[in-house]
Amino acid sequence: MFSAWQVGFILKINITSAMNRFRNSVVFLILLGGCSNDPLYKIYYNGNIWTGDHRNPFATAIVVNDGSIIYVGNDADALQMAFANSTKINLLGNFVTPGLIDNHVHFISGGLQLSRIDLNNVFSKKEFQKRLIKYDKNLPKGAWILGGNWDHELWGGQYPDKSWIDDVISNRPVLLDRLDGHMALANSEALVIAKISSDIEDPDGGIIIKDEKNNPTGILKDNAIRLVSSCIPDPSQIEMDDALNAAMNHAISLGVTQVHDMGSWDDLQTYIRNHKNGNLKIRIKIYPWYTSYKSVIQYVKQNGSGDDWLRWDGLKGMIDGSLGSKTAWMHEPYLLDDFANEEEKLSTLGILTIEDTIEFKRILRMTDSVGIQHAVHAIGDRANDWILNEYVKINKEIGDRERRPRIEHSQHLSKTALKRFGEENIIPSMQPYHLYDDGSWAHKRIGNDLLSRSYAFKTLLESGANVTFGSDWTVAPLNPMLGMYAAVTRRTRDGKNQEGWFPLEKITIEDALKSYTIRNAYAAFWEGKTGSIEKGKYADFVVHSTNLLQVAPEKIKESHVIRTVISGKDYQF
Repeated sequence: MFSAWQVGFILKINITSAMNRFRNSVVFLILLGGCSNDPLYKIYYNGNIWTGDHRNPFATAIVVNDGSIIYVGNDADALQMAFANSTKINLLGNFVTPGLIDNHVHFISGGLQLSRIDLNNVFSKKEFQKRLIKYDKNLPKGAWILGGNWDHELWGGQYPDKSWIDDVISNRPVLLDRLDGHMALANSEALVIAKISSDIEDPDGGIIIKDEKNNPTGILKDNAIRLVSSCIPDPSQIEMDDALNAAMNHAISLGVTQVHDMGSWDDLQTYIRNHKNGNLKIRIKIYPWYTSYKSVIQYVKQNGSGDDWLRWDGLKGMIDGSLGSKTAWMHEPYLLDDFANEEEKLSTLGILTIEDTIEFKRILRMTDSVGIQHAVHAIGDRANDWILNEYVKINKEIGDRERRPRIEHSQHLSKTALKRFGEENIIPSMQPYHLYDDGSWAHKRIGNDLLSRSYAFKTLLESGANVTFGSDWTVAPLNPMLGMYAAVTRRTRDGKNQEGWFPLEKITIEDALKSYTIRNAYAAFWEGKTGSIEKGKYADFVVHSTNLLQVAPEKIKESHVIRTVISGKDYQF
């Protein structure tokens, strides 16, 4: 037992350093048989850390306790904070960023897609059919073949038809999405199940492509896809849970610590179930489809907006289709290509996919009145102008407040729209890797003037807009490195734009990083807890194989993740 004099002496010699005094007094208490519950600090040191915090942009060390960051700074100070039971992790000089955030995914369907047929990078009918035959062999009798991700531009621009499937598979229904999700190919079996025949009319907001004899070819656009998809049996709870787990593991391997999911009411139930069971590994904000607005309103009223793992105070809508499917809603007619049929020649402005605009406007106002954030898909310039105008009207009618309304994709913009995002605090939620695909064929759809205002990253940033980035997975790969590569280089898949497709819209890698981190956190009202490496925020960060601030832009896509940390939990690769 120490004497009173010894106690006084120990306290005196440690009074010159606050940190040492704290640490040594705890050690002294342990010697006395007192409390031994030291904080279990994790100390990450010897890193090259880009924090995303403009007040403290670079550091070498991070100290974590109980899932949160308690210190960001230099190695010496961080290591001095160590206790006997602290974990010290040498980052070996590797580049570190805040956890990467994806602003637009279809997350659980993405998890399901991981086990479905993938027709991405198919360049011919022969390869298309070869993959179908191989996939069919391992599928149970009676099961649907689902998936897709095909792109007709890769084999010259002509649409496939049902014979591509019927010639090799005739004993099961098949529905295969184009990579943008706005066009799909069904086989004869699926068309029969959905009762789609020559005498059927186009549904509101959709197109059924027919041949010269008025027979459906199997190609369905936008809302017409639902005629078939509604016939597909719903996945079981186990299948949904497995898909979520597969999607989360895939995201973590790519450094994605948070996603904004454009999902469904059923997806939300899956998230809630897994959250209650402690199975969520990443942070999720879901924007359920707008037709579930009554359920969303009621759930928000009863349960608030969610917590720091799962939030549900959002709503997703859709104004138009896509450029690739010629269903994005435009001010000027599409250019006609060699494969345009008579129906497409009559609908050259694209389509408005909202079945009832009056009802949609009412839903927007009802959900806004209870604090639900809007995320509305708009690709064509006319569609973007329509929802920009509607957001402004809502602000005037209901009153000015911090809404942060989002336009998903914000892809092709009118001249006036370019300035409005920043002026009206409307968030362009963009997916840069789409330009890698679109830039090789978009000139077949629209003229040069509108092309110059497509994927206008730099112009929007300069206007003061909070530009955010993501993937639109599974429409594009989830890997954020591919999105950053596209935003910084603006190269296209055909190799014809080595200096960049409309290169004046290229941005810096630091701006791309901000759009994948702090700007995305802001877009989900999560910037107080995530999006940057700061004291008091959650310990969500990523260790990369490459210094993204120094590597040649064309090498960005080669970087991979070494370690992902989410709320202090480590995943190593």
